[in-house]
Amino acid sequence: MSRIKEAFQNGKAFIPFITCGDPDLGTTKEIVRVMVDNGADLVELGIPFSDPTAEGPVIQGANLRALKGGVTTDKIFDMVAELRKEVTVPMVFMTYANVVYSYGIERFAKRAAEVGMDGLILPDVPFEEKEEFAPAFREKGMDLISLIAPTSHERVAMIAKEAEGFVYCVSSLGVTGMRNVITTDVGAMVKLVKEASDIPAAIGFGISNPEQAANMAEKSDGVIVGSAIVKLVEKYGKEAPFHVAEFVKSMKDAVREK
Repeated sequence: MSRIKEAFQNGKAFIPFITCGDPDLGTTKEIVRVMVDNGADLVELGIPFSDPTAEGPVIQGANLRALKGGVTTDKIFDMVAELRKEVTVPMVFMTYANVVYSYGIERFAKRAAEVGMDGLILPDVPFEEKEEFAPAFREKGMDLISLIAPTSHERVAMIAKEAEGFVYCVSSLGVTGMRNVITTDVGAMVKLVKEASDIPAAIGFGISNPEQAANMAEKSDGVIVGSAIVKLVEKYGKEAPFHVAEFVKSMKDAVREK
C-alpha cells in the first residue's frame, strides 16, 4: 500500500493545501507543522507558478506573492527536507506541468523522492497525457494523482481504474475558491469511482467551513481544503499558523464524525 492510501485508513481523511512561500517559507513550515498537529492526514504543498490556470483569485494571489518573495522549486525541496525530520504524514505537491517540465521531469522526480514526497497533482495535465510524467514518479515510488471533474462522467471509470494514490474529485466547475453552496452531485461521482476501483476518493474545490466538510465527508473518503486556508494566510501573514491551526482542528473534527 502506498503511503498516500494509508492516510485514508483511519476514517475520513482531512487534506489541507498551502501555497509554499506565502508569506515566506519559514511560515509555510510552521503552518504545515500545526496542520499536522491538528489532524491533517495528508498535506498538499503548492509550488507557485506564474500562470496557475486552475486557481481562483485567492490562490493566484498567493502564487504571485510567493514568487515575488523569491521562492524557487529548489528552496521548496530544501524546506520539505527540513519538515521531513519531524512530519511523518504523506505529502504531495500540487503544481503545473511547466514547473516540472522546466525543472526536468526525471530530475524533479528524483529530488522529490529524496526529500520524502509521496506524490504529485498536476491539474493542467489531462488524463490522456499523464504518461508523459507518471513513469518517472512511479519509478521513485510516488503517485501521480488524477483529477475527475463534474463533466467527466463517461471517463470516470477509465480514470479510476488507472488512478494512483487517491482520486481527486472536483466538486465544482471552474477554478478553486470558496463557495457558499456546492451543487454538483459529487456523491454520484464517488459512486462511479467506487464501481471501477477500490481507490480512495477525496473531494476538493469550494469547501470552506465545517458544515460543508461534514457534508462532503459523508459522500467520500476525504475532504480537501485550500482557498479557505490560503485566505487565512493572506489575512494574517506570519501570524497565520495560530489561525490555521484552529481552522484545521474544526474541519478535522467535522470530518472525523462522519
